[in-house]
Amino acid sequence: MSDKLEKLMEELSTLSVLEAADLVKMLEEKWGVSAAAPVAVAAVGGAAAAAEPVEEKTEFDVVIKDAGAKKIDVIKVIRQLTSLGLGEAKALAEASGSKVLTAVGKDAAMDAKKKLEEAGANVVVE
Repeated sequence: MSDKLEKLMEELSTLSVLEAADLVKMLEEKWGVSAAAPVAVAAVGGAAAAAEPVEEKTEFDVVIKDAGAKKIDVIKVIRQLTSLGLGEAKALAEASGSKVLTAVGKDAAMDAKKKLEEAGANVVVE
């Protein structure tokens, strides 16, 4: 900072609140600007950004992490949920990370998870 600006800053620091307010008014009139406008714009911009709605997830995947000890029961549930054949359902049950259902609603995903877990599988909803 230059010496001139430092001196000006020191002098401004000695002003009372009322003197500083009068100085602001004088500068606004002389230069034809308003000190309040940029603050209002910044406040409105911040409020608009905060008001944006958070998009809620509407589609879920049901993923088998492990079929567990009752693999046959899990395969039966997979077949009920997906209408896959026996071989395809068995392949899903045996492969860790297999998506049983893709892009389904929350209720359907939670229902499928419950049924698969009751059959003995370790399941996550993503």
